[in-house]
Amino acid sequence: MKYLYGILLFTASVLITPALVAQDIHLSQFYETPILRNPALIGIFNGDVRVQAVYRNQWNNVTTAYQTGTLSGEIKFPVGQGNDYLTTGLQFTYDRAGTSKLQSTQVFPAINYHKSLNADKTSFLALGFMGGYVQRQFDPGNMTFDNQYTGGRFDPTMPTGEEGKLALKGYGYLDAGFGLSYNSVIREDVNYYLGVGYYHFQGAKVSFYADKTILLQPKLTFNAGISIPVDERVKVIAEYNQLHQGTYSEYIGGGMLRYALMDRGLESTKSISGGLFLRWNDAIIPTVKLDMDKYELGMSYDTNISQLRTASQSFGGFEISLVFKGFLNSRNSTLESVNCPRF
Repeated sequence: MKYLYGILLFTASVLITPALVAQDIHLSQFYETPILRNPALIGIFNGDVRVQAVYRNQWNNVTTAYQTGTLSGEIKFPVGQGNDYLTTGLQFTYDRAGTSKLQSTQVFPAINYHKSLNADKTSFLALGFMGGYVQRQFDPGNMTFDNQYTGGRFDPTMPTGEEGKLALKGYGYLDAGFGLSYNSVIREDVNYYLGVGYYHFQGAKVSFYADKTILLQPKLTFNAGISIPVDERVKVIAEYNQLHQGTYSEYIGGGMLRYALMDRGLESTKSISGGLFLRWNDAIIPTVKLDMDKYELGMSYDTNISQLRTASQSFGGFEISLVFKGFLNSRNSTLESVNCPRF
């Protein structure tokens, strides 16, 4: 009965909470998916090439796990004399939720241009665009309906009452977004960025019912980050993301302490980081990260603090990320030509 109560409470929470109904996917390590966050944020890293993979497993102890996987790549090139640079990117996303296997697959190419605002190349204004294809589907064979219950008993042979209504088991649509960002330095050692993005502005139709028109709500995002040295080997890295989509809003932010390994101080390419993030009214997220020159490994876990914690027993989602970054061995590299941004 305790388990049944947890399932019922979880189901009720899904039905009544706007945050969980027909919204975009969300990740705790949001800073590892810049194309989904704001296409103007791609290219803000120390290197020419970056590849990022994130996997999330959520609510495994309550119901069929919600699973999300993303893979993205970026490559940037100096433009002209190296004052400006161009970044291209590509984002793949896979998401599956619940017993109905509601599934979404996305492919999003992206491009942005970072314009240098001063001679020493420490301040940049960027404009970015992304656009691609989204495919959604589900498996109605794992779903049950009120009409299939008779006298408190479930009869799978009974008609669902949805025949002729759920005309589509899957559909696809084109999606797009754009954004602006500004990044610069303070006192030559404090790096920061600010950004704003806007998605789904074309009003794509998202409905499994052929006779209903439901438009995907536009999404507005605000982004910020800062890196502050506090010691010869220690710096604080803080990240913040805010989004609004229809009646749903999400606020997530926090920071990590980065401790440089080896004997090169903050110039070291090897470090270990740890910290805490908060998704407002939803979860506390302890996070650790290991940076070994070209490779980074990050792990986080959502500890649920919302009304869902009764059913989830405060457990939320495990998330792991793997990042590769480096410079191109060619003349068209940003190694010497671009001083900033390096976050």
